Amino acid sequence: MKLGLCAVLVAAGLTVAAPAHAAPAGSPDGFAAVAALGLSGTTGGVGGPTVTVDTTDELLEAIDTVGALTIQVSGTIAITSKQGVRPNKTIVGLGSTATITGGGFDFYRSSNVIVRNLTFVDAEDDAVNVGQQSHHIWIDHNTFVRPVDGSIDIVRGADYVTVSWNHFAGTDKSMLIGHSDGAASTDVGHLRVSIHHNFFDNSRQRHPRVRFGEPVHVYNNYFLGNELYGVASTMNGGVLVEGNYFSGVAHPCHSTGGYADSGPGRLVQRNNVFVGSGTCEAGGTVAEPRGYYAYTLDAAANVPALVASGAGAGR
Repeated sequence: MKLGLCAVLVAAGLTVAAPAHAAPAGSPDGFAAVAALGLSGTTGGVGGPTVTVDTTDELLEAIDTVGALTIQVSGTIAITSKQGVRPNKTIVGLGSTATITGGGFDFYRSSNVIVRNLTFVDAEDDAVNVGQQSHHIWIDHNTFVRPVDGSIDIVRGADYVTVSWNHFAGTDKSMLIGHSDGAASTDVGHLRVSIHHNFFDNSRQRHPRVRFGEPVHVYNNYFLGNELYGVASTMNGGVLVEGNYFSGVAHPCHSTGGYADSGPGRLVQRNNVFVGSGTCEAGGTVAEPRGYYAYTLDAAANVPALVASGAGAGR
């Protein structure tokens, strides 16, 4: 059943209400805010009704709705695998405890979607998969815990994505941009991603791991105790790493030497702080994000306090 009208929503058992205590205030920035591909930015469910969901069936029906819709998630909802999200949606947790457990969200040729203020726990695959030419996706103020695979994958020609103010709590594969060394035909000229004010909290790797994308803008993030590495740019990806704080990270950056079986990438690093950390491998030139959008950089020395207190669901 499609949920285009409030009356239909009520009949389906979904509560129609104005947003209340849904998420931290703010609007998309970075690449999600760039006018491109027929959109003026990322607005999500603006202009459509608002529903509150607290069961699996309600959530799955809402994300499969055609048209603009704001979906307020209440409590803990269990799903399986990766569930598809149609365009023009805002999926936002109510309060500080809204949780998606067991599964995650999948974007297949979707666009204009906001995912905010949710905790993803024990996803059996990826918690959030942005793929197949999806664009204008904003992933903001979420917490990721123990996904079996990646916390966030941005792959297969996806574009204009911002990942901001998230908490990666001891995750393994935190963020993949570009899924395969053989994907040049779909990925070159795409995979433009902004990654800022995230807390990579004793997470192991992929913060992010990049193939082909340019520019990938990694700024004002807090990297703490990352076991394998911080950022990897490979397969001629172009990554700008600036204003971040690395603490206890033996390998902050891989780039000109490649990583694993992937060939070298390009990486520019500037204005970062390294404490108890190794050298950031950098080289080559990268397209400037300021050619796409304006941004204000926080001082790297202030990032740990700022990000640790502000990143994640319920913040």
